[in-house]
Amino acid sequence: MQTLIAKVGKGEKGAKDLTYDEAKGAMRLLLESVATPAQVGSFLVAMRIKSESVSELAAFTAVAREYASPLPIPPRLGLVDIPTYAGKQDSWHVLLPAAIIAAAASVPILLHGYDDVPGRLATATVAARLGIPIDLDPKRAADYLTKHGLAYLDIGLYHPIIFRFLELRKELGVRSFFQPVSRMLNPSRAQVSIIGMSHPPYFEKIAEALRMLGTPRALILRGLEGEPELSISSVTKAIELREDRIMPLTLQPKDFDLPFERIEHLVSPGVDGEAELITKILGNEVKGSQQEWVVMNAAMILYTGGKASSIRAALPLAQDTLASGAAKKKLGELVRGELVPEPDCGGLYADAWRGSD
Repeated sequence: MQTLIAKVGKGEKGAKDLTYDEAKGAMRLLLESVATPAQVGSFLVAMRIKSESVSELAAFTAVAREYASPLPIPPRLGLVDIPTYAGKQDSWHVLLPAAIIAAAASVPILLHGYDDVPGRLATATVAARLGIPIDLDPKRAADYLTKHGLAYLDIGLYHPIIFRFLELRKELGVRSFFQPVSRMLNPSRAQVSIIGMSHPPYFEKIAEALRMLGTPRALILRGLEGEPELSISSVTKAIELREDRIMPLTLQPKDFDLPFERIEHLVSPGVDGEAELITKILGNEVKGSQQEWVVMNAAMILYTGGKASSIRAALPLAQDTLASGAAKKKLGELVRGELVPEPDCGGLYADAWRGSD
């Protein structure tokens, strides 16, 4: 570990990238607790200053995947992997209702993340308030997803070692490469991923690293607040990885015949307010920009999941799924999920769904 730290920690002019094999070796020393706490901190900060290479990110992720078995989900499902690790501070969680609409339109989705993002409201917190289970172990999450088409997996239950390193951010005060690695974990080894990043250096690198890892299809977004969401208030830069080709994209509301919305109109009303808003949107009780933002993101998931030739072409399917009541029914199904004991299904709006079809 001393040798590896010396290689990456020699400053702006002297630091060198690790080879693929060196990076894999370093990751094993970290995950197996061979490196001392001082070495761990030194290595993570040195890598942060140097900036990780594509090869290093791919190597770190490949090793991380070795330390947790993939979820036992049938490949025939055509699952879409969506990591949600950033949390939100300035806007509400449009990803959650968008994913529920996509699941109602037959695109199975695994959301994974954690609910302890410093200073931010996590997707898991809002999901739990709705009554959607967020504490399923990997086997039960796989069963739940196979049955209901959508599940949330807590990274601490799936990969506790990686979770421990994510928690180091509270001590170090800065992100480390474990943030992008967690997004590329792909617990179910799905053929399709949608990943959001806010830190510019990682944007293109993640696309290249996923290609090195053999990912067939992915959409990487400079999403709102780092979440995998299209913005309705600004232009969203994206990169699509498909059939080993990397294509830059620029997406904006006018591409979907929608006006730009002011960011202050997207402010989160808090966890209770978000749960109520999402329930009403999925019940087709809310019109205007809030519903349009959800539909736009649902169309993005449907397109990436192979349901349409473009995001624009997926809009009618998203709209019809909402208008038909299928999205409302899907939320009720997720809340009532048979794999979760009834007393544990509590949530602010869970009772409203019990006994409904």
